[in-house]
Amino acid sequence: MLRVGLTGGIGAGKSEVSRLLDSYGAVLIDADLIAREVVEPGTPGLDAVVETFGEDVLTDQGTLDRPKLGAIVFGDPERLAALNAIVHPLVRARSTELEAAAAPDAVVVHDVPLLTENGLAPLYDLVVVIDAAPENQLDRLVRLRGMTESEARARMASQATREQRLAVADLVIDNDGPLDALEPQVRKVWAELKQRAAAAGKDSGQE
Repeated sequence: MLRVGLTGGIGAGKSEVSRLLDSYGAVLIDADLIAREVVEPGTPGLDAVVETFGEDVLTDQGTLDRPKLGAIVFGDPERLAALNAIVHPLVRARSTELEAAAAPDAVVVHDVPLLTENGLAPLYDLVVVIDAAPENQLDRLVRLRGMTESEARARMASQATREQRLAVADLVIDNDGPLDALEPQVRKVWAELKQRAAAAGKDSGQE
């Protein structure tokens, strides 16, 4: 098994790379998706969030009101740390379950937006970074996601710098060009990941 950490700044194209790797046969473990699952109604995660932040963070339907919770935590490091202390262990546990179910020669791709920011690179056999110039990230966020320029710049500024991400990269996918230039690069990276996973599977079989 090969454990891959996949990351990139907002607007770099990580979602598209994840989709392509999934279509090639990677076992995709999406940290953002799991973070939503572990606080769905009826879960211990949601119970813990309500216990910590109060019932005001629920909608009328009993689901988590994400904008309201976001407004509480994102200007307050202590409150954010309290939320992370609930959610992060649940995400790690679920990720571990999904990984354990993968085949010995699988390529397990952990899609982790804040991999660099949280110092998670050592957890993986190899880190793949989707790289794009800041001006291209900004253009995509404004043009494709409908953000204002100031919103986009604030989101980008809250993340690691391009240089910090590249410093932890084992493989880099350049996504400064058009979408049709991305797929051949991802396919090439996939071929290398498969090769490394096969070698890792053989090694583990010999032990």
